[in-house]
Amino acid sequence: MTSPANPATGPAAGTAATVTAPATGSTGTAGATGTSPVASVPLTPVFVRLKLSLLRNGLKGSSKRKAAYFSTLAFALVVGFFATLGLALLHGNAHAGTVVVLLAGILALGWAFMPLFFPTGDETLDPSRLVMLPLRPRPLVRALLASSLVGIGPLFTLCLAIGSVLAVARGAAGAVAAVVAAPLLVLGCVTLARAMATANVRLLTSRKGRDLAILSGLLIAVGGQLVNFGSQRLFQSGGLATLEPVEAVVRWLPPATAVGMVDSASEGAYGVAAAQLALTLAAVAGLLWFWERTLTRLMVTPDGSTITAARATKDRGAGGLWSLLPAGRTGATMQRTLRYAVRDPKTKASLVTGLAIGLIIPVFNALQGTGSVYLGCFGAAMLGMQMYNQFGQDTSAFWMVAQTITSTRDAYEELRARAAALALVTVPYTLLVMVITAAVLGDWSAFPAATGLALALLGSMLCTGALASARFPYSIPSDGAFKNVVPGQAGLAWAGIFGGLLVSAVVSAPVIALTIWLRADGHQDISWIVLPLGVAWGALAAWAGLRLAAPTVARKLPEILTAVSKG
Repeated sequence: MTSPANPATGPAAGTAATVTAPATGSTGTAGATGTSPVASVPLTPVFVRLKLSLLRNGLKGSSKRKAAYFSTLAFALVVGFFATLGLALLHGNAHAGTVVVLLAGILALGWAFMPLFFPTGDETLDPSRLVMLPLRPRPLVRALLASSLVGIGPLFTLCLAIGSVLAVARGAAGAVAAVVAAPLLVLGCVTLARAMATANVRLLTSRKGRDLAILSGLLIAVGGQLVNFGSQRLFQSGGLATLEPVEAVVRWLPPATAVGMVDSASEGAYGVAAAQLALTLAAVAGLLWFWERTLTRLMVTPDGSTITAARATKDRGAGGLWSLLPAGRTGATMQRTLRYAVRDPKTKASLVTGLAIGLIIPVFNALQGTGSVYLGCFGAAMLGMQMYNQFGQDTSAFWMVAQTITSTRDAYEELRARAAALALVTVPYTLLVMVITAAVLGDWSAFPAATGLALALLGSMLCTGALASARFPYSIPSDGAFKNVVPGQAGLAWAGIFGGLLVSAVVSAPVIALTIWLRADGHQDISWIVLPLGVAWGALAAWAGLRLAAPTVARKLPEILTAVSKG
């Protein structure tokens, strides 16, 4: 929440100041000695008004913000209304309890993790801005909880909660339980979100928190694939009845226990309903206690910007696994490349996307019975693309690397180290994907040939990636989470990527042709020969590509530096 001490908060500063201002009009002695009693003003109304002020002030002076906010509000209300109506129409359906209990569990999961992915969506998620104010944790928790209930998210959740309890409430006992369950579900979701956000506030306000925001699109995409796969399996296996074992577990996990309580009370299982109510209340109380403890610790402990913390982390990572890398330029370049993959948000997002999609495609197809071990080559291709535009990934910092490249030999060592760092990740990953896919399909006879083909393709992409990095470098903008090419260089990006993919297929064509011939002519008993041949061919292709790209890098270094520094 924006600190009231900040002049930008306007009237909010004066409002918050009334909480701790000395009372006027007291006795003369008290005024003279400076021991006048502190005015006792409840925090909750102040924080609710402050939240409303933040919402109102955020819409001032920007028609785009107003349009976005009110269109989001209208969309949430329309979707919430129809969702409530649709859930209410499930009343009397045999599987209504299964649907609404699982929906409550999904709601809780979303509330728990969405603040970690979108920390900038609500600036009140950062209570560390209030550390300079004389506020006690328990009243502050109540005030923050009340202000958290103001917003589009809680309103939409309330609509779903009302629809859920209407779907399963039957009889007088069910109606009474429904009246209690709906607000308990909303309260449990909001409290869970606040507790998680407070416990991770250092992460949310740091570079790693911004990394999570960039990676959120990937996680949502992966989640969409999981939902798609689950829905297909659901319709293939007989409908909602197959979810009843999952629902039987989720109905005992708070805050979904609130909806489970309504269903149990409607069926006359009053003892079970009482147990679920007690579990829900205990979970909310436990979350509030955890929230208060983490809030207290947040207010009194220093963060990583202090001198003590800086000294504690000074020399961290100087040894350890890094010492296993080769000495000299090769080891230093490999370490720099691997650190970029961990620390740079866009490099990390690209790498994790390749890792996730490269595993999802072959494994999910194998689980559905329509896959092949050879689909594991898709994972090798996804990670091989990380070799393209190696210098553009450095952005404007590439000028420091360029100062160390004075000859073809320097360029070759630079490219070789970058390729080695990528291979350090991609080769074990490719083997892992192949093993998992073969295990799921039970087709170990195709494993050697498929693995050899994948490694040959990977080596070919390291070859073409080095050539594309030398001939088609482009700049990656520092702003915008999903902008990967600066304006005017899109043609270079497409030429490098698609041209490289086409050439990679040509380079690995001998191994591809051998694999097809062995399968077509029924020589499965000697198909294992593709594995050593694929490894050798991939290594040879990568070496040749690095050798061919190095003179171009040394000759066109000023042009490369200009191209990658435009962002």
